[in-house]
Amino acid sequence: MAGTLQTLSLKSPAIPTPPGSRRHLQSPINFYSSSSGSRTLTSKGFKSCNFHRRLLSVSSKSIRASNLSYQGDGFKEQPPQAKADNWTKPLLKFASNNFLPLALVSGVVVGLANPNPGCIADRFYLSKFSSFGIFVISGLTLRSDEIGAAAEAWQVGLFGLVSILFFTPLFSKVILLLKLQPQEFITGLAIFSCMPTTLSSGVALTRLAGGNSALALAMTVVSNLLGILIIPFSISTFIASGIGVSVPTGQLFRSLFLTLLVPLILGKVLRESFKGVANFADQNRKLLSVMSAVFLSLVPWIQVSRSRSLLIMVKPAVFLLAVWMGVFLHALLLLFNGLAIRILSTASGGSKSAFAKKENATALLLVASQKTLPVMVAVVEQLGGAFGESGLLVLPCVAAHLNQIVLDSFLLSFWLQKEHGFDAAKAG
Repeated sequence: MAGTLQTLSLKSPAIPTPPGSRRHLQSPINFYSSSSGSRTLTSKGFKSCNFHRRLLSVSSKSIRASNLSYQGDGFKEQPPQAKADNWTKPLLKFASNNFLPLALVSGVVVGLANPNPGCIADRFYLSKFSSFGIFVISGLTLRSDEIGAAAEAWQVGLFGLVSILFFTPLFSKVILLLKLQPQEFITGLAIFSCMPTTLSSGVALTRLAGGNSALALAMTVVSNLLGILIIPFSISTFIASGIGVSVPTGQLFRSLFLTLLVPLILGKVLRESFKGVANFADQNRKLLSVMSAVFLSLVPWIQVSRSRSLLIMVKPAVFLLAVWMGVFLHALLLLFNGLAIRILSTASGGSKSAFAKKENATALLLVASQKTLPVMVAVVEQLGGAFGESGLLVLPCVAAHLNQIVLDSFLLSFWLQKEHGFDAAKAG
């Protein structure tokens, strides 16, 4: 009987086991007990129990071996969590790389689906608080050496101001050549092209792109403050055709001072006064960028919520055409400023020019190609219906404002992914 058990043990099938793993199969010697140097069987019951246990062990290992996957250097079992990660990780990576455009689109969708929360937020001036928060964050993350970099690129900033306040308003003439009913859509986009740059999105996008954020801040603040004085001239010259236009200069100046300069100075003072605040801002720049994106997404959410009733009244085909006109306007501004950067870079020293530096060119292209919606809304409200229904004037500009931010954010994501891919290829 002992010989029979030994024969069964020796002829049992070999089960592959992962390298380095413990074998759980019992050796044949375990079926015997040692007594006086000789091996003898203990009892029939013990032999039968061990024999059946061995068969069960072989069967369980055969089943478990069928679930193993061979991967190069050995067998590895595929855990259920790994299968879930196969699709969740790329999704999370896409959301992280495109957080800003996704946040903006989400704001638009939520505003269209249920405008009541957005209208309530508008009554409590949440958009002004969001702008205040964006510029506090800008002040917290603004390093002193960045201010020096902005001062060194003064010629880039000067051209940016000229482009924002004098060159890009000329495109209002191109917009007025287009025909669309209601005519307020065309007039509204023409007024929109006469506005200064966005109050917050240009700075936020420049920071995310690794551009000269101090230069972007300077162009934003100065263009909006000077724009209060220049906007009446631009509208009356390019659009009004002799119609007297009254713009609330004092009111706009106070509003911009409170929403731009005060929070910016507050953030910078906090950074310079407390070393812990500066260290926190430097170590959590990504978190602060996400917070800026969230604050920025509140603007389209509120604007779409306010305009939803007008959106429903307008024919979808007409509104979509107005949206494409806004895209066309922004594409023209990007093309104009991009060509200007290339020409000025070549004319002022080539690769050594301030226009040739990537961080300066990024700030100029993004900031000088965008137009602000809040200032446009404030101007239209003071026109008293001189150019038509105020809601219809503003409506296509809401879409244009969203278009420029969403398009630039996707463009920024493309730049960053391309740059990361280039760096990875260079490192490899």
